[in-house]
Amino acid sequence: MITATGIELRAGSRILLDDATFRVAPGDRVGLVGRNGAGKTTLTKVLAGEGVPAAGQVTRSGDVGYLPQDPRTGDLEILARDRILSARGLDVIVRDLRLAEEGMAAEDEERREKAMRRYTRLDAEFTTQGGYAAESEAASIASSLGLDERILSQPLRTLSGGQRRRVELTRILFSGAETLLLDEPTNHLDADSIVWLRDYLRAYRGGLIIISHDVQMLDTVVTRVFHLDANRGELDQYNVGWKTYLQTREQDERRRKRERANTEKKASTLLAQADKMRAKATKAVAAQNMARRAEKMLSGLEGERQQDKVAKLRFPKPSPCGKTPLTAEGLSRSYGSLEIFTDVDLAIDRGSRVVVLGLNGAGKTTLLRILSGVDAPDTGEVQAGHGLKLGYYAQEHENLDTDRSVLANMKSAAPDLGETEVRKVLGSFLFSGDDVNKPAGVLSGGEKTRLSLALLVVSSANVLLLDEPTNNLDPASREEILGALQTYEGAVVLVTHDEGAVEALQPERVLLLPDGVEDHWNKGYADLITLA
Repeated sequence: MITATGIELRAGSRILLDDATFRVAPGDRVGLVGRNGAGKTTLTKVLAGEGVPAAGQVTRSGDVGYLPQDPRTGDLEILARDRILSARGLDVIVRDLRLAEEGMAAEDEERREKAMRRYTRLDAEFTTQGGYAAESEAASIASSLGLDERILSQPLRTLSGGQRRRVELTRILFSGAETLLLDEPTNHLDADSIVWLRDYLRAYRGGLIIISHDVQMLDTVVTRVFHLDANRGELDQYNVGWKTYLQTREQDERRRKRERANTEKKASTLLAQADKMRAKATKAVAAQNMARRAEKMLSGLEGERQQDKVAKLRFPKPSPCGKTPLTAEGLSRSYGSLEIFTDVDLAIDRGSRVVVLGLNGAGKTTLLRILSGVDAPDTGEVQAGHGLKLGYYAQEHENLDTDRSVLANMKSAAPDLGETEVRKVLGSFLFSGDDVNKPAGVLSGGEKTRLSLALLVVSSANVLLLDEPTNNLDPASREEILGALQTYEGAVVLVTHDEGAVEALQPERVLLLPDGVEDHWNKGYADLITLA
């Protein structure tokens, strides 16, 4: 259970949340909603104990499982399976069992006997802690989230960003925590995994706070809704499900408008009458009282709900370039003995539109990293054509310098722009005032997305490499992205699970990984988008 009392959150001098008090008890499944940058991620960090509020306090009873938008683990050499088992402290025993197994195969008899005694003791300890049943449970959850035995046996460093995130989600669900805090848990999941997760969370008996832009997830899972209003700095609490919440919000807004219109009409009549009466000295006092009453009526009105601001996005006018600005030949990539993809050829012509499809782990992100020059291929080469200017949007936001401020990141991306122009662009992406001085590392996932997109806008790129650009975005911001894709005149290579993004792109070609097969786009490939 989590109890929050008098919580205040700030971003610089801006108040995100003021004096919020609430409780999440076992059985509560809360949908935390609000526009990008409203403070949802900041609030969940504070509730998880990974952040400190400007005021107020949080009390936790029982274990809390927290999935941030960009989960990180320090030891990338650890096996994916061990990372999951570490949620119950079983990873150390498993590693020691493996070492004992190696010792049992030694030629030295004394070493073998010592290893066998150690293995017997460890195996008994593992059994006592329910280890074998736990391993089976962990494997079942992992499989449901698209992680097979091959992936579980790999070090984390060999996995894609999407695979590592699914490992973290598996770890948290396996942990048995009494309260779950999940920030965009459906990112990087295929359609089947999302359906499984919905059913799992709907049956979850502990407390749950979920941030998600997946409307079906919210409709299926949540029993309460917390709306974080960025304009008022308030947390509105609705003890209803998702559909009822939407209806209630709409009804509240209609009521608010009716009451305001009626009160304004009455106040206007009073003020008009007061103006007429002021001309007569005998009625001056009455006129003054009438005016005061009208002002009091207006001051007591509930303010109209302001529309949430949305970043206005248009991708840049592409710089002139040759007929084929980017070419790749014979690309392959492996991690140790694991082959990701091999012999991939790709020619990106001026203004062409290509979507890359493949199951999670097929190497889609790896391919974009190679095309962008971030990573090198094992074989083959990437050739820049005449006038190439690349714009790379990384799904894990690796293109951002997290230690530098929002403003410094923009200045690095557009050194020829003056500070006034840079601030103007940032303002259009909802970064203003003190927000531009925040380190990029403290931004929420949605804010990092907006900053990464702002960097693209000033890039003059004629080839965009976009890796899941609609992740972490609220519906209005997502629509801006889709509109920008439709109107962009340069070439695009897109990796996405979002059917709407592919529809907006209207691709000419599709590249299928890991086989590297290229084909003309047809609607038959649309069914692969959410599966890939």
